[in-house]
Amino acid sequence: MNLSKIYQVGIAAAYHAGQILYNYYGRLENIQKKGVIDLVTEADVESEKAVKQIIQSHFPDHGFIAEESGIVQTQTPFQWIIDPLDGTTNYAHQIPIFAVSIAFAQKGQPLVGIVFNPISQELFTAIKGEGARLNGKKIGISQTKHISESILVTGFPYNLRDIIDPLIIRFTKCLKTAQAVRRLGAASVDLCYVASGRFEGFWEQNLKPWDTAAGMLIAEEAGAQITNFSNQPYHYDMPEIAATNGFIHQDLIKCLAIDENHMGT
Repeated sequence: MNLSKIYQVGIAAAYHAGQILYNYYGRLENIQKKGVIDLVTEADVESEKAVKQIIQSHFPDHGFIAEESGIVQTQTPFQWIIDPLDGTTNYAHQIPIFAVSIAFAQKGQPLVGIVFNPISQELFTAIKGEGARLNGKKIGISQTKHISESILVTGFPYNLRDIIDPLIIRFTKCLKTAQAVRRLGAASVDLCYVASGRFEGFWEQNLKPWDTAAGMLIAEEAGAQITNFSNQPYHYDMPEIAATNGFIHQDLIKCLAIDENHMGT
């Protein structure tokens, strides 16, 4: 397996998709709803199409898990996991926090991760076992030891109205415990910000593989600890993710624990 070629093709695809997003930015004409608060634009569709075309031109037998077109299953163990525009709501409102997220996985294990914001021109990348980088320079997690001195980040799922009680309980506990809590609106960016030491911890639930596959590898390669809310090893198929610099991980897990008998209705 030539991970170097996969890495270079993935970066080329991310830059090409990023240019499409940049060109559409502030010029959208077709914003649709997949759900009550789940948007899709022509930029999402064009970006995904471009990414898949570039990858298929080099690896025609590889499969895809992509947000807009779903799973293209083949007999190959090689999958590209793509979010052509993570942070569509931000993008549609011209808030410059969004990214193209591309991961390459073999037998369900991410080996290459790429997250690119075309507005900030920040390219976060990782190859399994080779560390994480931002625009080519190695990055690492924050060394903050205490959650009381930490900035956390989270996101809310599209079905938040159906699960509002546990969301608010966890948010409140983290808000009371940490120095501050942010909500950026793009999980791939959140994970990369943990990887680069900008945040000490991140948690969210009901994410999809394309939201986390690239960012989780980048964070892990930067030294982050990643589990589910029950402190079990995380896989991108899981519905819950908690990622920290490691020092505050147990404290964050405690904040995320809920006694469901006292949640109310």
